[in-house]
Amino acid sequence: MNEVILKNPEQTYKSAENQAMAYFQTLLEQYQEKTFVKKLIHDFQIWKKNHVFSPIVPFFSKKEAAAPKNHKQYVKWLIKAGQLERYLHRSVSYIFMRDLGKNINEPETQKRINAIVNELSKNLIKETEQTKQMSHIYHKTFDWAKIYQDAKKDGMEVAIIWLIEKLQHVAKLIPDGMDREEAQRKLIKIVAGVLIQEREDMPTDLSPEERSKRLNRAMKLGYAYGLTYPYIDDLLDSNVLSEVEQSRFSDLIRTTIITGKAPELGEWSGKNKSFIEQVYTELCNAFELIQQNQRSETKEKFYEQAYIFFHSQEVDRKKTLANPNYSNEDLFIPIILKSSASRLIVRTILSAPEDKGFDKRIFYYGVYNQLADDLTDMFKDLESGAVTPYTYYYKYHKVRSDLINPFALYWTVIAYLIHNVYQSDDLAREVILNRAINSLKRLKVRVGNKKYKEIMRIFSNFDLQFNKLIQSFVDKAQDVDFYDKLLRDQMIATLKNEELAREDFSKIVKAVRKKINFALLIEKKNEIPNKTIIDAANYSLEGDGKRLRPIITWVMAVKEYALHEEAIFPLLKSLEYMHTASLIFDDLPAQDNATIRRGRPTLHEVYNTAIAELTGLFMTQKAVEEQTNLKNFTSDVVLRLIQYSSETIQKMCVGQAMDLNAKGKHLTLDELNKMCLYKTGIGFEASLVLPAILACVDEKEMDGLKQFAKHAGIAFQIKDDLLDVEGNQHLLGKPIGQDEGNKSSTFVSILGVEEAKKMMWEHYCLADEALQHLPLKTPFLKQLLNYFVHRDH
Repeated sequence: MNEVILKNPEQTYKSAENQAMAYFQTLLEQYQEKTFVKKLIHDFQIWKKNHVFSPIVPFFSKKEAAAPKNHKQYVKWLIKAGQLERYLHRSVSYIFMRDLGKNINEPETQKRINAIVNELSKNLIKETEQTKQMSHIYHKTFDWAKIYQDAKKDGMEVAIIWLIEKLQHVAKLIPDGMDREEAQRKLIKIVAGVLIQEREDMPTDLSPEERSKRLNRAMKLGYAYGLTYPYIDDLLDSNVLSEVEQSRFSDLIRTTIITGKAPELGEWSGKNKSFIEQVYTELCNAFELIQQNQRSETKEKFYEQAYIFFHSQEVDRKKTLANPNYSNEDLFIPIILKSSASRLIVRTILSAPEDKGFDKRIFYYGVYNQLADDLTDMFKDLESGAVTPYTYYYKYHKVRSDLINPFALYWTVIAYLIHNVYQSDDLAREVILNRAINSLKRLKVRVGNKKYKEIMRIFSNFDLQFNKLIQSFVDKAQDVDFYDKLLRDQMIATLKNEELAREDFSKIVKAVRKKINFALLIEKKNEIPNKTIIDAANYSLEGDGKRLRPIITWVMAVKEYALHEEAIFPLLKSLEYMHTASLIFDDLPAQDNATIRRGRPTLHEVYNTAIAELTGLFMTQKAVEEQTNLKNFTSDVVLRLIQYSSETIQKMCVGQAMDLNAKGKHLTLDELNKMCLYKTGIGFEASLVLPAILACVDEKEMDGLKQFAKHAGIAFQIKDDLLDVEGNQHLLGKPIGQDEGNKSSTFVSILGVEEAKKMMWEHYCLADEALQHLPLKTPFLKQLLNYFVHRDH
């Protein structure tokens, strides 16, 4: 029988409601008496001195032009204009208020904010300088190498690898009908928020080992909590599940929070069966991770805040815009609760000590952010039928004079925060008013002038003088941007670009693979009396191969070097013949003794060992014959290509011999790296160097390609070794555990899984560094490198 953690969840929620009601009544008094208007007009008169300038000033000021809201360009403009530190100071101060619940006028808090601003400023200036040397393709997708290297500085390699794997899984699992990029952004934001909270809570005298341990723990806990946004909140808000499924799924989550134990999923049928099973498994694992890290003194508070957060969302989720009878309390109390609980949970997850000042400030602050977000999302919420204070007021304000105007209450909250929570502090005023005006500026850009005017016509009529003042600031105020908003925009753009790049990569791979497969089989010539060898060769070629090497060659030749596809097609065939021949030899009983390859019996199993050996030899010679058909290139170039190709085959044979000699022996890491370079890396190198030879590139570029191939090849091999331990046999098309059965030395057998993954990412970073200095026109090689480490087969 399940232990009941929350003895009386209804009373828990009722107590929270009473607290929210008291806050709401305080706001309501100021709203009704309009005392907030007078206060804010006075605040804005002070604030505008640093943000609104006469028409003459721009001619003499660095503030004369705003840079495009592109991350790299805007940071460059801030540096040039001398505004970077001011910009970062208000941005970091805002995070300390919103996420950390700090009183920002305290000397220690100011000292910490200044330290972070200085560090951020140095890093951004350094990144800007480095960006000038990088290929433009690196500005559009995730820089996984930098993410890994930054984590490494804090001893967080293991956790960041774990997180990257989890994020890849989430990206694949989120179905159509949910906003994939927004779901991932929220998850990443939560992870970052939990890490920030842990960093600021840690004592400064911690040992590097203890610091690393706590940050690794925080990263995993951040993911565990953040997962609830896409897999609970967003999922239940979407139309992916049926009403019955939503109800069942919601009951599972509620039971888990109340009892502290996730119930069995039970039988699930229909099109969402597999999806729900995977989502629920991941949620259960996340919940177990949080439980394992709970301390007894914060355990109850965690479950209380989790229940308040979940139940307040459920209350809002069940509302319908068709109901004209919701009270103001119905509309505002749940958002006060969910907006505060979502942040109060973070400290309970980390088992941070109680801080009543933090709890109080976060409780008051939450609704400010929620009302700002709901205004931004109003049209999207109207379209989906979601009930928020804005959508409800928008629909019923003409027939319900009793309804509170949420935009007016938003400004009431702002006045309350400045004067009641932060005691009229100058910095608090500056940061909060900057944020408010910035939000309206962004809203205007997002929805366009026409819709913005419509919004303001409905919501800003509570005080015409105040509205006129606000709109003048929206039009004229400068220096009100925030770094977290810039990062948010960059994150969304990067996630979309990452998705597009993956799709483009997949399309290219599929299209070129299809072309290669169509032309790959060897023709049976009449003059050959025995067709067995050709039949055997074609059997091997018909297997479900990735064709990675010829695909890489096609991209480099056609897209990077502008060579004609028809002219280089013999080279594509030769590469696949060489690679397939190497696999035939690898599989032989005297070597790896494999029985399955590409999802089918290996060649020697279908024919016999002798035929397999002869077929491998036949295909290496067939590869050379294909290279002699490169008619559009000079004989010198073709001879150079054949010479390099022959050397490649020799090195691959040496690599396989090293592998055979290593069976049952414990290799050193250097020996394994060398073997891997010869056995695997040299094949990738050939796929890059051969088209480069045809294009007559210079030696510097050729060396860069070889460096990339070396490290990408080792990363690929390490991933192969990991898949042999952790992979799915169905996806791989071959049994797992073969390396252990053959007593082969692998990166996993030498280093263990954890260290092997770290080594894979070290080589990823070295390959990425080599890639940055190549004059590439397309992001294909970067996506290829990502595929090498993220693949599941």
